[in-house]
Amino acid sequence: MIFDPCPEKNEKPLDKLDPTGGFTAIFRTIGCIGDSLSSGEFEGTDPETGGKTYHDTFEYSWGQFLARMTGSRVWNFSRGGMTAREYWNGFAEKNGFWGNDKLCDAYIVALGVNDLTKALGGGVGIGSADDIDPADGKNNPETVLGYYGRIVARLRKNRPDAFFFPVTVPRDWRYNPARGELTDKLNEGIRRLPDLFPRTYVVDLARYAPPFDETFVKNYQLGGHLNPMGYLLIARMIGSYIDYVIRHNMNDFKQVGFIGTPFRNTKDGGAFLPDGNKN
Repeated sequence: MIFDPCPEKNEKPLDKLDPTGGFTAIFRTIGCIGDSLSSGEFEGTDPETGGKTYHDTFEYSWGQFLARMTGSRVWNFSRGGMTAREYWNGFAEKNGFWGNDKLCDAYIVALGVNDLTKALGGGVGIGSADDIDPADGKNNPETVLGYYGRIVARLRKNRPDAFFFPVTVPRDWRYNPARGELTDKLNEGIRRLPDLFPRTYVVDLARYAPPFDETFVKNYQLGGHLNPMGYLLIARMIGSYIDYVIRHNMNDFKQVGFIGTPFRNTKDGGAFLPDGNKN
């Protein structure tokens, strides 16, 4: 048995996929905030018109695959078509997602795909991480990253000792250069979130995941969304990435068992001491 959690010193986050999710299982409750890709959405065909139909099938979402892999309870705080703006402006409230009965040890935030589409169409702009006031999200302007920051700040207010894992948006090979530039801008802002919020670690699929290319589309998509194998693959990617983060920052996660309690070990484990400490 090897007790060194990082025996391969040059390891990258997705060099190997752990089908169990590894140390992600230390979080007993996980909230997944996102859109259709967080909701297990399948694309069908209307038998009369031949048009597309969309079906959120949560048991096939990567979040529920992650739940079965780790044994953790995972909440789907998501819906097909979701944006950061809509999530903040009523969706979460209407569905009780801010409630004390839905508090989690960790939150995986995977918004952005639909925000990019709307931004390209003249909707809310992407903004930058400078739009985010970590102390009071109400001060954030109405940009995608401004809304993103409001969501994280509200969740941190509800569960101050939770961990956050924002997910970057992979560049899609099919989209035009304008979308690619906006994607880079959004991801730049997401990568700065750990500088603004404690206990925040980026799941950087844009940087470390393989290209979502024609081979990916052929094998893992059903129309414009994922198929069952695709959702399982994403679950393994995200679980393996979080496992990588934990293994490379073991001290930060020593007190996860105290999340949501008044208890702390003031002699060992640095993630909670002090609250304002980065990570």
